[in-house]
Amino acid sequence: MKIKLLDIAHARSGDKGDTGNVGVIARKQEYYPLLVKYLTAERVQKHFEGITLGKVERYEIPNLWAINFLLHESLGGGGTKSLKNDAQGKTLSSAMLRMELEIDESITLP
Repeated sequence: MKIKLLDIAHARSGDKGDTGNVGVIARKQEYYPLLVKYLTAERVQKHFEGITLGKVERYEIPNLWAINFLLHESLGGGGTKSLKNDAQGKTLSSAMLRMELEIDESITLP
């Protein structure tokens, strides 16, 4: 079964030089295990293919029901160097929430 990430999470993003920083936060505590299981660094790397040229790092933050991703080499050199429209990565969170996750059919969302 496919679900939209937007239905179970919200997100914020910004920049650290040439690295996009995207935090994904579960809308409810019971959604956090879904994020941990299905929102992998590999899945995020594939979703941002062509935008993120470096590695993707994932950090779990269970007390906030969140996962933080670092998308290396995704901002064209950073705010002071980049010619990209979004050199600070503010739209990366919106792009992340457009992702669909393939989850087990047996899971029912509250």
